[in-house]
Amino acid sequence: MPDLSLVIQEPAEPAQLIVLCHAAGADAASLLPLGERLRETFPLATVVSLQADLPADSPQGFAWFSLADVTEDNRPARVAQALPALQSAVQDWQARSGVTATATALIGVSQGAEMVLEASKHAPMLASRVVTMGGRFTTLPDAPPAVTTIHFLHGKQDALVPYAHSVNAAHHLRDLGSDITAEVLPFIGHELHPDLIELAITKLTTHIAPHLWTAAEEAASVQVKPVSD
Repeated sequence: MPDLSLVIQEPAEPAQLIVLCHAAGADAASLLPLGERLRETFPLATVVSLQADLPADSPQGFAWFSLADVTEDNRPARVAQALPALQSAVQDWQARSGVTATATALIGVSQGAEMVLEASKHAPMLASRVVTMGGRFTTLPDAPPAVTTIHFLHGKQDALVPYAHSVNAAHHLRDLGSDITAEVLPFIGHELHPDLIELAITKLTTHIAPHLWTAAEEAASVQVKPVSD
């Protein structure tokens, strides 16, 4: 993938890496409103918006894979062909920033959300947290994704990618034992709505994965254990 990334923030010693993936027919700059809010909230994070290198089927913008004549049958092959370039781009930014997968978050919108969800199915873990807006899995995973937490955000009036994709995926992953959250917002369509942006910020700043709670509780119990005479 040519380096068409838009660097929104790059501190000298980053503690986190947040990678954004745009929708089909858009570009890296289309996620600036989201990137600016992330920069305000996470001053020690490298925030970068990746840009796909395939010209979109629409008159403008770029796409991660072609949507021309796409069907449920040929969709998986197209995503599989596009996925290595995305994985490589994320790994390149991890190497550049010195940030591991554990401290990496992927945020995807629409087709970008589909890409980061599919990336979450592959081991080793590419990122510990995934946030999707108006996206879907290409195919639902058979095993828990190689990721700590997935946050599904969707507009209830999304006519392009129905919100049922997020709801069904959330139920499926919950049954697999994955840590997930799912929020469907009324009166919002297929768009990078400010309410979705704020909800993404809330999820990234307040959600604590269950295994971290467990570790904290175990550590606390050890600290308060009475010392025998």
